[in-house]
Amino acid sequence: MAAKLYIVYYSTYGHVAKLAEEIKKGADTVEGVEAKIWQVPETLSDDVLAKMGAPPKSDVPVITPNELAEADGVIFGFPTRFGMMAAQFKAFFDSTGGLWKSQALAGKPAGLFYSTGSQGGGQETTALTAITQLTHHGMIFVPIGYTYGAGMFEIEKVKGGSPYGSGTYAGDGSRQPSEAELGQAFHQGKYIAGITKKLKTSA
Repeated sequence: MAAKLYIVYYSTYGHVAKLAEEIKKGADTVEGVEAKIWQVPETLSDDVLAKMGAPPKSDVPVITPNELAEADGVIFGFPTRFGMMAAQFKAFFDSTGGLWKSQALAGKPAGLFYSTGSQGGGQETTALTAITQLTHHGMIFVPIGYTYGAGMFEIEKVKGGSPYGSGTYAGDGSRQPSEAELGQAFHQGKYIAGITKKLKTSA
């Protein structure tokens, strides 16, 4: 049976969604892994989102806590809000109390990816503060480290991401993930898919 890798994200303006798509492409290259993209529920009203200039939500299915428990591995993605995950994603984690009580996610690998507005906007703190959620669920945090090789040392071009996971800079919202950032996201998907498969096979 194929290992199930879920890519679960929240995206306001589409930057995180684009990274999620690339992560899935990377995961799809690993034989024996079935990758699926999900989004978490929106907590803001349509009126508020319209005033924020947010585009319509995609048709990606909205995940429930029970569906999350079906995964063998998960990669969580979200934009930052003052150096931490967006409230929409925190609200989803807050709804997983039943999974915490039963430790249904314990021992499962988990990765993180993110989007920030600027270089000082939380490329590392957003991931670092999110690890507490994984810890309480007993999940195994899988950073990409420096496995992306030379791409991790790019300094001539603006590039988000870190050893914690892939990332992008949204700027004022008009900037889209660069080829370098998408490459790192692809790598992350492939890398964590491989680890998810190994853990599933050895279980």
